[in-house]
Amino acid sequence: MAGSSPLVEYLVDELTPLGHAQGRRMFSGHGLYLDGLIVALVIDETLYLKVDSGNRASFEAAGTEPFAYLNRGRRVALPYWEAPAVVIEEPDLLREWAAASLAVARRADTVKLRQKARKKANGKKRKVKRASP
Repeated sequence: MAGSSPLVEYLVDELTPLGHAQGRRMFSGHGLYLDGLIVALVIDETLYLKVDSGNRASFEAAGTEPFAYLNRGRRVALPYWEAPAVVIEEPDLLREWAAASLAVARRADTVKLRQKARKKANGKKRKVKRASP
């Protein structure tokens, strides 16, 4: 994979049992995708897994922090938390945590699809209500 990193290549190899694993360059790092859904970021050779209320407690218990950056002097935290080193080093544990992040990505995707469908349905209702003169 052109422009890749050793960590991304390792992750793609180890996560293939969970689905189609792929790393893509983005910004100053890489996005890690499973079955077309982004489940992690790799920034400066550090793995950040996608998090929501369903798996956040594991990251908090491990003492890790979310990925954050400064934008116009304000700290912006993304829903990706640093994976503990033991998770990266142990393939079974890595797949377990990545599977939880894939579940997060699927939940987020479902919400997006519902919102898109709702918006489309609301647009159709408005068009129906407007009668031409």
